[in-house]
Amino acid sequence: MKIPDIRHGHVDVDGVEVFYREAGPADGLPVLLLHGFPSASHQYRRLMDALGDRYRLIAPDYPGFGHTRTPDTFTYSFDRLADVVEGFVTKIGLRTFVLYAFDFGGPVGFRIATRHPEWISALIVQNANAYDEGLSEVARRTIAAPPEELFTLPVTRGQYEDGTSDPSLIPPDGWTLDQHFLELPGRKEAQLALALDYSSNVERYPAWQAWLREHRPPTLVLWGRGDAIFVEPGAHAYRRDVPEAEVHVFDTGHFALEEKLPEIAPVIADFLSRREHT
Repeated sequence: MKIPDIRHGHVDVDGVEVFYREAGPADGLPVLLLHGFPSASHQYRRLMDALGDRYRLIAPDYPGFGHTRTPDTFTYSFDRLADVVEGFVTKIGLRTFVLYAFDFGGPVGFRIATRHPEWISALIVQNANAYDEGLSEVARRTIAAPPEELFTLPVTRGQYEDGTSDPSLIPPDGWTLDQHFLELPGRKEAQLALALDYSSNVERYPAWQAWLREHRPPTLVLWGRGDAIFVEPGAHAYRRDVPEAEVHVFDTGHFALEEKLPEIAPVIADFLSRREHT
């Protein structure tokens, strides 16, 4: 059994010092791992251990998240997050890659995909919504008026544990580290700006769906059916625009990899192995 080295570094993108993790051989099939709220690239550490011996896995932290350092003048919006990730991809020399989009990785990733469809060799969607039917009532209320408690520890912890089959399988490290980053100076203001901008993502659903219909990328959809934010119909909706999409639903919550990595990693590995030969 091989355990890969995980390398860490920063890349300057127009004054934003983007932190990233990378595992795997330089000539391996590249996979860009885009994290969710309120997390960062650390959410992919176990996936990198599981698959990083064969595939080139790259996970950046967005501005306002994790270890990425952002100038005081940075304006937080989903367009700007996509700008920075786009610049990051260019700086590290990626030409094509499998896009792995989770949660906020959906809005960031689909913006990049519509700008550069030639970059996307395949798509893995994990609890990243692009359809109205995937929005729960909780999500709709939060988009309309982000509550003050959105950035508190109980809510952060709940995103990890709610909807899971066995909460004892969810390590506390993830939500504890996420809350640490949320408490850093300026971070809650950045996250509030993004929460207030979330409606811009819903407005773009038709454009993202049109991109899926036009380009029909090989698509793997992974979903935790206990997700209280993005509900299960949002997973199956991808087949409307990509009929060949492979959809797998697991008995877990929003952060599906936290509980179900032993089930999900082989599904991802099988999907990626078929991309190597196309």
